[in-house]
Amino acid sequence: MNRRRRVSAAITVVCALTMLASPALTLQASADPLPPGAPAAPKKTLEEVRKEIDGLYRQAAAATDAYNLAEEQTKEQSAEIVRLAQMIVAGNEKIDALKAQAGAAARAQYRNGGLPDGAQFVLTDDPQLFLDNAGRFKAGQKATKDLLAEMTRTQAQLTVYAKDAGTNWTKLEANRVKQATAKKDINDKIAAAKKLESQLAAEELERLRRLEEQEQYRQQTAWVNTGVLKGLTATATPQGKRAVEFATAQIGKPYIWGAEGPDSYDCSGLTQRAWGSAGRNIPRTSQEQWRLLPKVDIKDMRPGDLIVYYKDASHIGMYVGNGAIVHAPRPGRDVTLAGAGSMEILGVVRPE
Repeated sequence: MNRRRRVSAAITVVCALTMLASPALTLQASADPLPPGAPAAPKKTLEEVRKEIDGLYRQAAAATDAYNLAEEQTKEQSAEIVRLAQMIVAGNEKIDALKAQAGAAARAQYRNGGLPDGAQFVLTDDPQLFLDNAGRFKAGQKATKDLLAEMTRTQAQLTVYAKDAGTNWTKLEANRVKQATAKKDINDKIAAAKKLESQLAAEELERLRRLEEQEQYRQQTAWVNTGVLKGLTATATPQGKRAVEFATAQIGKPYIWGAEGPDSYDCSGLTQRAWGSAGRNIPRTSQEQWRLLPKVDIKDMRPGDLIVYYKDASHIGMYVGNGAIVHAPRPGRDVTLAGAGSMEILGVVRPE
């Protein structure tokens, strides 16, 4: 069996170590229809519809973060399982070599009437030959002892590798379940938002868009009026400038949840790729970017920094200067420029 086939066989064994039954995903039952003659529910105002749609898309964004994180962890665990499988193959090959070495020593001992070669020399009647070869016999005994010890160590390592592989396989399966659950949640929330939008006439959809813009303008104006921009004097570093140039070059490309480019992005996929183009690897999700990257005060913000939004850190954009960000907003929208204060700011992080 060649090495590739042995790796494949080892992975198969690893997969068999832990078999998890994925819990079935249950669909929520639809609401009961109104009984005959019951009064119809009051029609929602367009502003109420806007808030409901915005809430659904924000929930979809949070679920997207959960999906992206599970996907990253799945990739890591898959790579670790492959690495462990390769180590198991190497360990088995080493065991085979040690067994062959031990077998050769046993056959030599059998040919000498049950005594190893060194012992034959020690039992000679020639005193000089005895002295010359006593050390060789001792060295042979040590080599045999070392061989057995090495076989024991290798077997113990294989046991550890198999246990670690089983643990990683369990985590892998758990993250696959998380991915499936998050994917369903994302699609459900987006479908619910699109259903609300589909019930609006073309004129109402246009008014809805204007309401969104007005709310963003209101929040941006209130943020700017705090004087937050007056103290911002820092300019982008060369690395930050490259990140900004990449992000702004993506303007007009569609938001697709889970996308990392080059044709479409979600919010954290855009910021990750932008900083990756500048030579800095950062976490995949907005929540992990918020958790792991160094935080800076807004008064010290500079172009290239990342602004994190909402209490659950479910959205992120890149500050480009002059009170603006570039970001991938949500499904149905394209990468665009927006006011940095047009959404609820959680904080600012700096990848550099």
